[in-house]
Amino acid sequence: MAGTPPLPPPPLPPPPTGTEHAVCLVTVPTEELGTRIARALVNEKLAACVNIIQGVRSIYSWQGQVCDDPELLLVVKTRAALVGALSERVKQLHAYELPETIALPVTGGSAAYLRWVEECTER
Repeated sequence: MAGTPPLPPPPLPPPPTGTEHAVCLVTVPTEELGTRIARALVNEKLAACVNIIQGVRSIYSWQGQVCDDPELLLVVKTRAALVGALSERVKQLHAYELPETIALPVTGGSAAYLRWVEECTER
């Protein structure tokens, strides 16, 4: 029809809300092992970034005893869909009989950073 304004373009997709992202926590006994796990996860696109935090002290129950050990903490940024594969890979590389892999949902954050996490973990 003459005089009918054109339809507006479709809206852009919203920025990621963060619900599709996760931060995983993994403890390790040595910097060497932490570095090996971190590099494998990033190289294999299971993680965008891994921070290695020194100076962690863990007090925990294991096989009926209370243990008190120095550890390092890996803070792993990834997509929620990759948590299962990431956890399995950590098990393969880790020295512990029962390695800690805990995933926490990301409920928000920098849209640009979350897009970068997605880009780095595309498989």
